[in-house]
Amino acid sequence: MPAPSPIRILVADDFAVVREGVKALLERQADLHVTVFAVDGMDAVEKATTADVDLVILDIAMPKLTGLQAVREIARRRPDLPILLLSMHADEQYFFQAVAAGASGYVLKQQADRDIIAACRAVLRGEPFIYPPALGALMRRYLEQLKRGDQPGRGPLTQRENEVVKLIAEGHNTHEIADLLTISAKTVERHRANILGKLGMRDRVGVTRYAIRSGLIEP
Repeated sequence: MPAPSPIRILVADDFAVVREGVKALLERQADLHVTVFAVDGMDAVEKATTADVDLVILDIAMPKLTGLQAVREIARRRPDLPILLLSMHADEQYFFQAVAAGASGYVLKQQADRDIIAACRAVLRGEPFIYPPALGALMRRYLEQLKRGDQPGRGPLTQRENEVVKLIAEGHNTHEIADLLTISAKTVERHRANILGKLGMRDRVGVTRYAIRSGLIEP
């Protein structure tokens, strides 16, 4: 049986010791390989756009472009490329900014030795990685919406469209969604087009961010 293809990873941080530390953590796993380094945000955008990589890990604070700025530009150029942000900031607002910018997950540097492998696995499966304090913030927001009498996640979409959004955000493809909702693949594609049009989005990454913000992916 052939060995699984290695996961090629770009790590961007302006400190060499951090880059090497992240590489050492990741390469404890046989299939995770750091193949590209970047030393600032602009360098990260250029290499993420041109290098053959499967995952990008960015420090949130870098020269030339911040991690958030780099995420936005990488997500615009390569919308299907998963991006993790590394940060010293445990404030959940940084997490929400990261998700809004296009990041698939947010890892605290002080917990990287515990969380980074799980975060990589999650985003490579197409799932967001939510660290515990941000998970608590999502729960509080959800409960606050319920107390106000709101229906979290409804927004401009119909109930069926919200069901499709949730399944898209969970990583299901068109045929899987059709089977789960007992509708045709053509109907799923029509819902997908309506969702993107209503939300002003272009791809699954944007839909996943909407699902997180709206509470469709349960905390």
